[in-house]
Amino acid sequence: MRSPAARAATVTCSLALLATLGACSGAGVDGTPGADGVRDPYFPKLGNGGYDVTHYGLTLGYDPDSRHLTGTADITARATKNLSSFNLDLKGLDVSDITVEGKAARFQRAGHELRVRPADELDRGETFRATVRYAGTPETITDDDGSKEGWLPTDDGALALGEPTGSMAWFPGNHHPGDKASYDIEITVPKGLKAVSNGELTRESTKNGRTTFAWHSAEPMASYLATVAVGKYELKRSTTDDGMQVITAVDPARAKASKKVLDELPDILEWSEYNFGPYPFSSTGAIVDRAGHVGYALETQTRPTFPGDFNTGLLVHELAHQWFGDSVTPKSWRDMWLNEGFATYAEWLYEEDNDGDSAQETFDALYDGEYFEDDEDNEALWEFPPAKPTDAASISDSPVYERGGMVIHKIRQAVGDDTFYDIVQGWAKTYRHKNADTRDFTEYVEEHAGGDEARAKVRRIWGDWLYGDGKPDHR
Repeated sequence: MRSPAARAATVTCSLALLATLGACSGAGVDGTPGADGVRDPYFPKLGNGGYDVTHYGLTLGYDPDSRHLTGTADITARATKNLSSFNLDLKGLDVSDITVEGKAARFQRAGHELRVRPADELDRGETFRATVRYAGTPETITDDDGSKEGWLPTDDGALALGEPTGSMAWFPGNHHPGDKASYDIEITVPKGLKAVSNGELTRESTKNGRTTFAWHSAEPMASYLATVAVGKYELKRSTTDDGMQVITAVDPARAKASKKVLDELPDILEWSEYNFGPYPFSSTGAIVDRAGHVGYALETQTRPTFPGDFNTGLLVHELAHQWFGDSVTPKSWRDMWLNEGFATYAEWLYEEDNDGDSAQETFDALYDGEYFEDDEDNEALWEFPPAKPTDAASISDSPVYERGGMVIHKIRQAVGDDTFYDIVQGWAKTYRHKNADTRDFTEYVEEHAGGDEARAKVRRIWGDWLYGDGKPDHR
């Protein structure tokens, strides 16, 4: 209970608090718990409220034989409200201790929620550092659509993939795309193995039979785009003509088969910059593993991950994501089509520019039901509109990808090529390293469409193609 003097000070300040909340913080403004989720439309318990992470410093050790992971996560964040406690997302793994600003903090677990109560409450606007020490066998998570993510053990190591929920299987954090941060990831593994992550390799050192690899990502990154790959990779480093680092890590079993496609990476990057604007990161590359280890590609930031067999189109798709998804990141998983629609349309454009089908021909094949070999796949394209996936299991379905690409093509039809590429490059520049949602996009397109007639056309696109149910009655 507060003293009578403190209660009197609280009453005196009550009117001033309405105008300036911080002015009387010493006179009784109490912190409250941060929310245990950000109420994402499809993953309401992902992410946490009350703070914004600015940096993750992850120090990891992994033993593939025992599948044991040890970790220390140094999390730098800024409180967005007065906090008595805050939550982190962490699935499985045993937490040994947590400190906040160097002082021991109490914590408790409930599912994937890790609630932390600092010794001292955190004031709104305060930057603080939380350190979590943990260990155990990280989990492989099965998504709502049946795919595997999280920590995926391989024949010679492991592969960590995070879309949409997997990153919480290997480090604690605010695991929602709306909270981006810079990263330093240090991984120690048995000598003879490589440990690959995002960004640039800043240090490699061996001691007592174990090798440490330190990776630095200065540009903001959503946690689902962070990765760690441990194995007997062939690690190669080169530079583009303008001096940017290119780092590839390839499983030796796939080195020969993947060489031809990977050799195209610099040319595809140049093509992408011509169409989408300057590359948004300080390095690029790829991770290529065996097909049995992972069944899909993922746009892990600066270093997309590929299964054993992949082609030029898939490389174009994942590199396009570096602009659309990685640099311009969705505010919620409802906005997934902004990632996949653009990346899918990039494939169409690349084929058009390299003597393949035009984007219009691809669009027509989809509309006419001639794109997929299976009639059920052609019909599935119209099951829901791109901006309104049915549920969490459908955010990676065909309407998000192919029909999302059709939306982008309809914009091109409506405004013409010159204005279209201005919009694409302007969008990537305006929201570079930020988060955006569908409303941000539609408003941006309308503002830059080029006149009332074009603006009216794109507004019809939103109604018929982006939000409309079923197959539009016109192409």
